[in-house]
Amino acid sequence: MDDVFKALADESRRELLDALRVSDAQTLGQLCGVLPEMTRFGVMKHLRVLEDAHLVVTEKVGRTKLHHLNPVPIREIHDRWISNYQAPYVAGLIALRDVSEAAHQRPDRRPHD
Repeated sequence: MDDVFKALADESRRELLDALRVSDAQTLGQLCGVLPEMTRFGVMKHLRVLEDAHLVVTEKVGRTKLHHLNPVPIREIHDRWISNYQAPYVAGLIALRDVSEAAHQRPDRRPHD
């Protein structure tokens, strides 16, 4: 998971992932268009980090190499970290909603002036 966090820490790599989320199966040339200020070699280095983290997988089609987004590592982060930390907050919001709804349903409640 360290490789995934390292890969996601860089804004340029997140932009590449966003581009693949919008349109999967892109060539290096297409992905260079996402980061026009960067050299082709720089984009290749970022893609290598994403591949090492298993966030991007490649496919050879003839002489073309296509890059695909692999959302599984991001989902694993969500399941391991985010969902576990948000559960208490969601439970609190549900309890607050229930208390609010119960207060609105009481017959002895006075209407607001």
